[in-house]
Amino acid sequence: MVAVPNRREGPTWDDSTPPANHWPEPRISVTEDGRTTLRAFDQFIVKLSSRCNLSCDYCYVYELRDSGWRHRPRIMPAPVRERLVSRITEHVRRHRLDRVRVLLHGGEPLLAGARVIADLTTALRRAVLAAGAGVDFALQTNGVLLTEALLDLLLDLDVQVGVSLDGYAEAHDRHRRGPASRSRPGPGTYARVTAALRLLGTAPYRPLFGGLLCTIDPASDPVRVFDALAAHRPPAADFLLPHATWDHPPISTDGGTPYAAWLCAVHDRWRESGRPMRIRLFESVDSLSRHGGSSSEVLGTVPAAAVAIETDGAVAWTESLNAVAEGAAGTGGSVFSHSFDALLGLACAPQYGTGSLCRTCQECPLVRVCGGGLRAHRFGRGRGFANPSVYCKDISALIRHIGPRLDR
Repeated sequence: MVAVPNRREGPTWDDSTPPANHWPEPRISVTEDGRTTLRAFDQFIVKLSSRCNLSCDYCYVYELRDSGWRHRPRIMPAPVRERLVSRITEHVRRHRLDRVRVLLHGGEPLLAGARVIADLTTALRRAVLAAGAGVDFALQTNGVLLTEALLDLLLDLDVQVGVSLDGYAEAHDRHRRGPASRSRPGPGTYARVTAALRLLGTAPYRPLFGGLLCTIDPASDPVRVFDALAAHRPPAADFLLPHATWDHPPISTDGGTPYAAWLCAVHDRWRESGRPMRIRLFESVDSLSRHGGSSSEVLGTVPAAAVAIETDGAVAWTESLNAVAEGAAGTGGSVFSHSFDALLGLACAPQYGTGSLCRTCQECPLVRVCGGGLRAHRFGRGRGFANPSVYCKDISALIRHIGPRLDR
C-alpha cells in the first residue's frame, strides 16, 4: 500500500498552467551584446525511468543520436531521489523562489511504478513547502499504462497528466507503435491511448487532464488531426516539430514550407472552432507579437528556466540537444557533485538571447517572436549553432500567417 497525502481537489489546466504571459519571467541576466543567461531554474524535468514501452520512430531519446540511456538505471534509485529533493529545496531557498514546476518524465514515467512516484512527489512537496514555496507536478505519458488505480493515486498526489496523441488512428499508429519484433513492426497504440483518454476525461479524473502533445507529420491531414484531438476535450494542446538539424534535416521540402502549411491549417481550424482548447504554440506567437512572453521553448529570446535530471542523477540542459549528438545536452555535473547554482556558472551553459544568434537571425524582423527557433534545430553545417533554424522558413511562414489575424 502506497502512503499518499490527504486527498484534495486536483487543479485544472487553466489554474496550474496559465497562459503564456502569466508565468513570471525567468530570472535572467542580459549582457550588453544581447546574450541572455539564466540565474535560477524554476522547472525541473525528472526522468523517473530511462526506458520506454513504445518504439516511436521520431523519438530523440531512443531512435536518434543519443544512446546514453542504455548505461543509466532503469528506474531512478532512492538515493538519487533523496539527493534531488535536497538540491531542489536548496535552490528554492537560495533564490527565494515562490513556486517551482516539476515534470515527471521518461522514457515512460509510469514504468517507475506507483511507489516511486508517490515517494518522490510526497517528499519533494513537503520539502519545498517547508522552504516557503509551492510546487506543481505534472506527468507526461504515452498513456498506454494509465489505469483507474494509477489515476486515483495521481489524483491523491495532485499530479496533472499530459498524454501524447498524434491525432486520428492512422496518423497516430504510423509513428507511435509498440516494440517491433524481428519479423514485423510493433502494434499500433491508438486504441489503448484513446481508451486511457476516455478514462481520464471522466469524473473524478477530469481535473487531472493537463493536455495533449502531438508531433507534426505533414503526411497526416491537419484538420483531421485537430478534430481528433479536440474530440477528447483537452484543456490544452501543443504541436511539436520533429527534432532535426542541418546535418540531419527533416523531410525534403523542395523549397516549400510543409510544416507551416500544416500548422496554418490547424490554426485556422482552431479559430473557426472557437478555440476549444489552448494551444501553446499559437498563444506564444500571439503573446510575443504583442511584446509579451512565451511558454514555448521553440519561440522567443528568453530561455525556459528548465533543467533535466537523469535516473542516475546526471543533470542535462534542454533535452532536445540530444538530437544533435550523443551527450550534447550533458552538463558534466550531477545532483551528487553540483548544486544547480554551480551548473548555471559552467562554461558549457547555453547562451540565449539575440546576441547568441547568427547575423541572419539578428537582422531578421521576426527575431523577437521567433527567437531563432529551438536551439537544437540551429545546429550543423560546420558552424555549430550559428545558423538559422532548419525550420526557419516554416516558422517565418507561420508567424506571418498568424500575425495579421491577431485582431480579427
